[in-house]
Amino acid sequence: MERPGLSGPRRGADLQEIGRVERGAVAVRGERIVWVGPESALADAVELVPDGARIDAGGQTVLPGFVDSHTHLIFGGSRHDEFERRLMGQSYLEIAAAGGGIRSSVRHTRDATEEELAAAGRRRLDTLLAHGTTTVECKSGYGLATEHELKQIRALELAGRGHAVDTVSTFMGAHEFPPEFADDREGYLDLLVNEMIPAVAETGLCEFADVFCEEGVYTPDQARRYLTAARDAGLKPKLHADEFAPSGAAELAAEMGARSADHLSAVSDAGIEALAASGTVGTVLPGSTFSCRIPGADARRLVDAGVALAAATDLNPGSCAVESLGVVIGLACLHLGLLPSEAFVATTINGAYAIDRADDVGSLAPGKLADLLILAVPDYRMVPYRFGTNHVARVIKRGRVVAGG
Repeated sequence: MERPGLSGPRRGADLQEIGRVERGAVAVRGERIVWVGPESALADAVELVPDGARIDAGGQTVLPGFVDSHTHLIFGGSRHDEFERRLMGQSYLEIAAAGGGIRSSVRHTRDATEEELAAAGRRRLDTLLAHGTTTVECKSGYGLATEHELKQIRALELAGRGHAVDTVSTFMGAHEFPPEFADDREGYLDLLVNEMIPAVAETGLCEFADVFCEEGVYTPDQARRYLTAARDAGLKPKLHADEFAPSGAAELAAEMGARSADHLSAVSDAGIEALAASGTVGTVLPGSTFSCRIPGADARRLVDAGVALAAATDLNPGSCAVESLGVVIGLACLHLGLLPSEAFVATTINGAYAIDRADDVGSLAPGKLADLLILAVPDYRMVPYRFGTNHVARVIKRGRVVAGG
């Protein structure tokens, strides 16, 4: 349960605060939680409905639904061939320079219809749900042209229509530079600012805008221009920051009040200091660095410096095909050095803060949506300990059992 007095994204010692209640109970009315506490106090605290549904999770662990705050859910094709090339020694950047990487997914996504993209996206939502994700952020960025970016965004809306998993849409036209603008990067930036962002904002389907601020992609000045235009159009800033080299992206995220700065594998001391002093959530993506066989973010350093830390899958067709936050929790502990309690906070309440959903999801507290998981383990620490197994026995979304049971 959520400890009284905690507010804002968790940082420092509060990242270990999971509010554990032995023999606890959660009371739900409609879609919302009305009470959380010891089962022994339930009858005195809540007027129970005589014919109300009762779920006995005895011997199991009840948690808030997972919040996956960074994915690229909608895309065409597959890049399993690049997986093998990485195993043969090629780096992510070498593969991209040879025409693979993001540009390969751009070709496949442009060739796919909106309906094909939506159908594939819905199948991925089904998998996420089975692994306990009840809220997910999804980025565009595999169209890199106005019509195809809009197609991706509409495909996400179609995929999520009526699905149990709540989706949050992010425009990421600044994911790469398309091949037709290879020699005119400023021209593509003009297109983003003057045409794409207004067109995306007009749809009302996107809440955030993200940019890949990295050596060889968007410079801090280019990212600032893009995010300023997006913010002026009503889209909230996010950044892919300092994944391969310190680029000043984390500092830019703090400067612009971005909701999150994600990756951070190569963030500088100045970037860490800026994030720690800001309200920006730093999101680590251990599945991505593990899949690419490169060093991950120094999560202990980020936590000790006071950065509010989230963790997400980075589900995408190239660098990370992981669809399970349970696996991410295991990797966050084993690959990045987080404690189990910190990894769970990073994939629940701090993930919710990273996408502006903390008022509704991410913790078990009265007034929040009744998004709950029942895990078939007696102790939450068994999830990273046995991280290759899906421990989700039942998923409850908005007070209704939607998976398992």
